Amino acid sequence: MKSRFLRGLIYTLAFAVLAAVVAFQYLRSSLPQLSGTQRLSGAAAQKLSAPVEVLRDRHGVPHIYAASLLDANFALGYAHAQDRLWQMEMNRHISAGRLSELFGATSLDTDRFLRTLGIRRSAERTWAKLDRETRSLFEAYAAGVNAFLANNDKPLPPEFILLGDHPEPWSAVDSLAWLKMMAWDLNSSWRDELLHMQLAKRLSMQQIQEFLPPYPGDAPEVLPDLGALYGSLADSASKIAAAAPPQPPEGVGSNNWVVDGSHSRSGKPLLANDPHLGLTAPAVWYFAHLDTPEGRIIGATLPGVPMIILGRNQRIAWGFTNTGPDVQDLYIERLDPSDAALYDTPDGKQRFVTVNEVIKVKGQADVTLAVRVSRHGPIISDAFAEAAKAMPKGYALAFAWPTLLDDDLTAQALTRIGRASDWQSFLAAARDFDSPQQNVVYADVDGNIGYIAPARVPLRRADNDLKGIAPAPGWLAKYDWQGYIPFDELPRQFNPPSGMIATANEKITPPGYRYWITSKWEPPFRAWRIADLLGARQQHDLASFAAMQADVRSLYVREVLPLLLAAPLDSDAARHAAALLRNWDGEMLMNRAEPLIVSAWLRELTRLTYADELGELFTANWSERPIFMLNVLRDKDGQSRWCDNVNTPQHETCAEMISRALELALADLSRRYGADMARWHWGDAHIAVAEHRPFSKQAWLAPLFELRQPVPGDTWSIDVGRSKPSSTPFTVDLAPSLRGIYDLANLDRSLYMQSSGQSGNPFSPLYSNFATAWAHVEYMPMSMRRADIEPHQLGTLRLLPDAIPVTPATPATPATP
Repeated sequence: MKSRFLRGLIYTLAFAVLAAVVAFQYLRSSLPQLSGTQRLSGAAAQKLSAPVEVLRDRHGVPHIYAASLLDANFALGYAHAQDRLWQMEMNRHISAGRLSELFGATSLDTDRFLRTLGIRRSAERTWAKLDRETRSLFEAYAAGVNAFLANNDKPLPPEFILLGDHPEPWSAVDSLAWLKMMAWDLNSSWRDELLHMQLAKRLSMQQIQEFLPPYPGDAPEVLPDLGALYGSLADSASKIAAAAPPQPPEGVGSNNWVVDGSHSRSGKPLLANDPHLGLTAPAVWYFAHLDTPEGRIIGATLPGVPMIILGRNQRIAWGFTNTGPDVQDLYIERLDPSDAALYDTPDGKQRFVTVNEVIKVKGQADVTLAVRVSRHGPIISDAFAEAAKAMPKGYALAFAWPTLLDDDLTAQALTRIGRASDWQSFLAAARDFDSPQQNVVYADVDGNIGYIAPARVPLRRADNDLKGIAPAPGWLAKYDWQGYIPFDELPRQFNPPSGMIATANEKITPPGYRYWITSKWEPPFRAWRIADLLGARQQHDLASFAAMQADVRSLYVREVLPLLLAAPLDSDAARHAAALLRNWDGEMLMNRAEPLIVSAWLRELTRLTYADELGELFTANWSERPIFMLNVLRDKDGQSRWCDNVNTPQHETCAEMISRALELALADLSRRYGADMARWHWGDAHIAVAEHRPFSKQAWLAPLFELRQPVPGDTWSIDVGRSKPSSTPFTVDLAPSLRGIYDLANLDRSLYMQSSGQSGNPFSPLYSNFATAWAHVEYMPMSMRRADIEPHQLGTLRLLPDAIPVTPATPATPATP
């Protein structure tokens, strides 16, 4: 009996192992062909006019050699589909509001919001506004994706198998929709308006202005009494905020800087850029090189989108950081009491446009959604029954955003920026860049440097007392946009006398600038540190720029630490921790205990400071809030009153709260990492987690798909490593998504790196081959010289179109005498 049981157990285990081996081999067989010749058949292949070579270097970066730019983008679409097909599929479903097709009813609220917002509908309308050249590039790219789908004889990536999904043909509008969705990810000013509505239910106007302080040195915006203005609208705002896709986190943005030849060893400009985005596996970016008779471009692409977004060509280099303008406004539309299909405008009644959406739900019946659109934009309060019920009777909430306009020509700009050859052609390309507003730095081989912040930024009337900071009555003309800041009056520099330009999401408008862009600039700690380091040496080179990108000194920590250490401490452990911190320089290094102690201390102190005032709003709005915390701890205008717990009868001081916060922090760290402070290290806690969509949410699959790396830094260091206090403490969810350094003396000496690897398939060695180097701020060469690429290549794939029938030449038309 026992022997039969053991034999059965052995057979079962053997079968499980065999099944696992077979499954592993099957899934590994989904890796793409990198060498040889692929003759492409089918309708999509007809877009390819001539053979193309796709040479993958030793890092997996495709170097595409084509007879035309159209063919190069065809091959880029093919390479994207080979390496990042699931990422493209997921992004397509997000931008179209079709997640429920993959995941069932759990995604229905998100789909309702996205369908109401109408990113995909907007992309369809914008498509007709693009010029022929741009549409041709997008169509060539889509044809390349579809040629892969039609000719691929390998298994699809594992996500398709696990979810039972099969990709439909790619369209140019899919690409356009994802570009618009990226703009969504980089702007959240509408959420600030929702937050103002929610806070108005709990806080006074003075408290709101303190909790959401102005940029250092600016005066608070004078607003009307929001509590009286909104009433029960706050309940609807909470429902909408909970279901909408996540907003950009605190600290989102980027760094870029450029110096001219007077500040470089080579005598030519140097340019650096590191965009900060949420970490994903695979990374947001995919590196590629397009080489055609029309030009040569190398840099970062977005899977699902043609052309190079960030990078360089043979003459220029460029880099982006997020400006963060207020370009999203909420409007309260007042409905006609006798006919809810009508709403009030300054010129009388107007009828809503209604769009019927059908949401397919996996395993369930379709869900229909009637989307109303006012003159301002879609009615987002209609997205959920709960939000609609929470709206005061007779009102609805509309969403205005230039990205949703038919003539958003950003895609057109992005196809041309990489082909510019000088400052004037670069500006001409940027003129069509509508959304999201970016701080774009520029350098060229002739020695010029420049900066432009292109976008459609709304003009608001002088009597608009809400200034886009809070939802406005849609029936009053004074709150309507009055056009946009003229392109030629947007912030701009060209060869400034200083010979340097740097941006880090700080306030970029000079004193006296006549237009209002936003009041919600990012705190200037990174910008200050970049300025310090640029000025610290007479001349820079690639090594000094790399050292700057690796810099982890937190100027916020250096500002706040003396305020913390001034408080009396109660325990020996607290005094020991304080002694460590007094002798520390604010470098957020992985092998030190001090970054962990101060981060835990500030985490507890923020909770003690404002959780009582915010109540149920606290968890969703718990973040570092450095300017607010500095104002409180410095007792600016009596703001130390925030330290008092409003839920207790006694009066608590900031000194008491600081002491209590340290005790709580040390107790929490002891539970997590043991009682010995000497064994605490920032790198043990500060782990960058690149999340996979959707399998990070599945505990048994997350270890296969997620990428984890210990990293230094914090939210406010140049080498950003941002963590949210409300989730797993100290885990990093936002960091440099790529780093690039461009040497205009010899552009083939330029350097770059992104956060994961080129492949989106976890069974590929290229899925995570960049991750460790990225975490250590290392780089790989960004050369377009074939002699640098070929010796260690992974393979060259030759794409051939179907045989093209030979047609008789058309006789020449005789010239007219």
